[in-house]
Amino acid sequence: MKLVTFAHRGVQRVGLLDSERIVDVNRAYATMLAQRGDLRAYAMAEALVPAEMIGILEAGEHGLSAIREAVGYVREALGSGEQAQTLQRDGVVFTADEVRLKAPIPRPGKLILLGLNYRDHAEETGQKIPEVPTLFSKYNNSVIGPGEPILIPRATEQIDYEAEFAFVIGRRGRDIARDRALDYVAGYTIVNDVSARDYQFVTSQWMVGKTFDSHCPMGPALVLKDEIPDPHNLDLHLTIGGEVLQKSNTNQLIFKIPETVEYLSRIMTLEPGDVISTGTPAGVGFTRKPPRWLRPGETVRIEIAGLGVLENPVAKA
Repeated sequence: MKLVTFAHRGVQRVGLLDSERIVDVNRAYATMLAQRGDLRAYAMAEALVPAEMIGILEAGEHGLSAIREAVGYVREALGSGEQAQTLQRDGVVFTADEVRLKAPIPRPGKLILLGLNYRDHAEETGQKIPEVPTLFSKYNNSVIGPGEPILIPRATEQIDYEAEFAFVIGRRGRDIARDRALDYVAGYTIVNDVSARDYQFVTSQWMVGKTFDSHCPMGPALVLKDEIPDPHNLDLHLTIGGEVLQKSNTNQLIFKIPETVEYLSRIMTLEPGDVISTGTPAGVGFTRKPPRWLRPGETVRIEIAGLGVLENPVAKA
């Protein structure tokens, strides 16, 4: 399943991307139960399939099973003209152009990123291959969704792109062994670790250059892990104006998901909705001669096999 956070008439909710449709999973489950005469339909929907993504992840497999059941009900109902009209009228089903996709996890509890996690990227920056994961954070002010603009701030024009594969935690855990790590992963998404390079390198701590407003595009969906048989064999590329600037595969990651989860969970409790972005491959702008910064009017396009496409325009703040 591909879960999305979407906005409709200014209200954010969670949907399932189903071909060209978006199914509001909370309303779908409530409608299904009400159709069966369950007097607790809406309370059950709020408990198992709430209208925000972290709540759904916290509900665990019970919530995901409820979504699967509700989506099956909707697909069957759409075969009936009268029922289809009712579902559309009641805000259960939308066409893609009726809504606006947001970041799938708009406000992650933790937003953790790995640096220098592709060998070719470490080499192009002239830094040694790390022996343990190099970690830093972004904050929620930086998170935007598909189609939202990456803003060039007044403070700097040295704004760079970084295409990244990210995974999202689905279960609370600490001291997780690497052979159990994927049991704690809900699914995967795309992140653009936009970076203000002069601020990033002004000290040895990268955070200040990583968390300007709008500098963490994320999306388009949270693709649940059962749709991705091998997350460590996904083609990844970033283009601007048709020019391929980054091209790699997640099989090139130095620290893969199991090692990363094991290492992080020694330090902190991981919780549903935590987003962990695994680093970027070679081809970033600041290593080019001359440096290649993002410019207003451009559109950054990142595609990862099985996860879709994340596109964001660039604009002046």
